[in-house]
Amino acid sequence: MTQSTCSQNSLLPVDAVIPIIQRQRDFFASGQTRPLPQRLEQLRRLLAALDRHQDPILAAVATDLGKPHLEAYVGEVEAIRSEVRYAIKHLGQWVKPRTVATSLLQFPAQAWIQAEPLGVVLIIGPWNYPISLMLQPLVGAIAAGNCALLKPSEVTPNAAAVLAELVRDTFDPGWVTVVEGGIDTCQALLSQRFDHIFFTGGSAIGKVILRAAAPHLTPVTLELGGKSPCIVEPDSDLDCAARRITWGKFFNGGQTCIAPDYLLVNREIAPALIARLKACITEFYSDNPQTSPDYGRIVSDRHFQRLVHLLESGTVVAGGQVDARDRYIAPTLLEGVTWADPVMQEEIFGPILPILTYDHLSVAIAQIQAQPKPLALYFFGRDRQQQQQVLQNTSSGGVCLNDTLLQVGVVTLPFGGVGASGMGTYHGKATFDTFSHSKSVVRRFFGFDPKFRYAPYQGKLAIFKRLLR
Repeated sequence: MTQSTCSQNSLLPVDAVIPIIQRQRDFFASGQTRPLPQRLEQLRRLLAALDRHQDPILAAVATDLGKPHLEAYVGEVEAIRSEVRYAIKHLGQWVKPRTVATSLLQFPAQAWIQAEPLGVVLIIGPWNYPISLMLQPLVGAIAAGNCALLKPSEVTPNAAAVLAELVRDTFDPGWVTVVEGGIDTCQALLSQRFDHIFFTGGSAIGKVILRAAAPHLTPVTLELGGKSPCIVEPDSDLDCAARRITWGKFFNGGQTCIAPDYLLVNREIAPALIARLKACITEFYSDNPQTSPDYGRIVSDRHFQRLVHLLESGTVVAGGQVDARDRYIAPTLLEGVTWADPVMQEEIFGPILPILTYDHLSVAIAQIQAQPKPLALYFFGRDRQQQQQVLQNTSSGGVCLNDTLLQVGVVTLPFGGVGASGMGTYHGKATFDTFSHSKSVVRRFFGFDPKFRYAPYQGKLAIFKRLLR
């Protein structure tokens, strides 16, 4: 999804990590996070805090990423609000024990599943959506009754500072704390025992998280990424498809984990689609996107240089201009790309869109099947049978038909990857479930206690066989 959030120098002394975690353990042991009214109050406080800190949030992400105001509002503020509102509305139902059936062997008995909090959880966030991808999982952690320690990315320092201020202004530090820092702080945190680790970032650091969690047998949620394909069939509305692909690809300067990473276009419509994509880029960002207030920037010099190298693949048919001082890379389309080119060897995570062609849908599907499973898959086409063909023969974290990115905003849908693109899900109730343990409970009653279940067992097998059928 992104590169490492555990890099550069630490801002927090390593020896300060242990007492912070212990304070949260003590707070959790006090039982203050468990009552439903307390959880709801914290969620309402978070909602109010978003209103108070909205302008600093928008300013911080504009400074760190050049993120346009509207994109920041939708992706960093409203995305969290929708999660909080949904959790407040439904939490009373989520925490209710769920009754399940029992068999004759347990009669008379009751059985149910009740959600209980895990304890102290660690949430490590990325730089591309540095506020929302920290606070969205926090919503579920609080709703489930946990304490949470947040480690934001130091790659976006202004956003990290605003996040820390928001949390200090809103929560008891025993309940929620932000720890800023780099590799030393991150390593110190990962050396400690947590009850769950939730990580959003790149696959390389995801492996580091798994290795660190293993000695403590800590459960882990990994929200990673991958090369999300976008298939376009001839029966698509090409004008509409071009608008939606352009928007989804270049939103946040292409630095979105579910952005279309490459196009697979039916050969007969490729020239027409490319022409429309070029027109959309101009319509959205003008003839000179560098001057557009609606187009973001690359987050760091290191990421800028990585992307510039990828521009050497294929042939640039639109864009390609770069400015290192401004960390600007124009919205770029690449033709003549092969699967062996560097741009097809890693998640791009920037404003570069390679375009490959195919003759038959089955070929496109086979090419996707040969790659690691992506976080998202997009298909543009009206034919319902073809839609089902894609759904049944590909594997991805999620799918959006005839649009891009919008699936991430459906709070009732679980969001997460599969295979190399991640493990575990969140959003809405899925986040509550991620940060909860489903405790199984059976309650029996005195007064009915047939002896056939007890030893000696001679002659009783036939009774058990009848009961267990």
